[in-house]
Amino acid sequence: MVESDNGEDSVRVAESKLTRTKYAAAVGLLRGKRIAGITYYVLMGGDDGREPEQWDFGTWHAATMGVELVADSGERFCAVWGDSFDHYGLELFTGPMTDHVVMLGEPGGVAAISVSRHPQWAGLVGTELTGVDVAWSDDPVSTPLAMRLGTRRAHAWIAVGRPTEWPPDGTYLLGTDDVMVVFTEALASKIGIPHIQACPLTP
Repeated sequence: MVESDNGEDSVRVAESKLTRTKYAAAVGLLRGKRIAGITYYVLMGGDDGREPEQWDFGTWHAATMGVELVADSGERFCAVWGDSFDHYGLELFTGPMTDHVVMLGEPGGVAAISVSRHPQWAGLVGTELTGVDVAWSDDPVSTPLAMRLGTRRAHAWIAVGRPTEWPPDGTYLLGTDDVMVVFTEALASKIGIPHIQACPLTP
């Protein structure tokens, strides 16, 4: 497990552990939905504590605290980092992001950044999610590292990871207390996101 070094715990709600059964249920509910809205939750800093951290790096985005997906039905899903499976992993919950973060909009807290109209999400917004699949790692224990969202037009990975260095130098760590979104298969492979196979989500 990579230890936190950026004070993220201070803006995070303490949660009960996610089980495989609940995880599978959330994945099943998301699959087949049409996404109408996407919001990133990023940390704020700067002199007054109100400046969102840089998040747009082209083929990947730093959505540090998590991603909220809003379906056209109004249902909300949140992809966040957590340690329900003993190591930091990518976890999916139903409900709003306010269930997972505090200090929203407050100095030194969390900023909500709408990316619904961002070009990288264009192929996934308003189109049925034909695939929602979780990439698991078995090293050293079974941990969900990423979730691939797919439509007939595009796909994206929401993962737990961050650059090894800052500013980013093209190398990355997986299994950290950070959420990142990846938009190309080549970058997902470079980062080390496991190949998507059948999702082992049954108890």
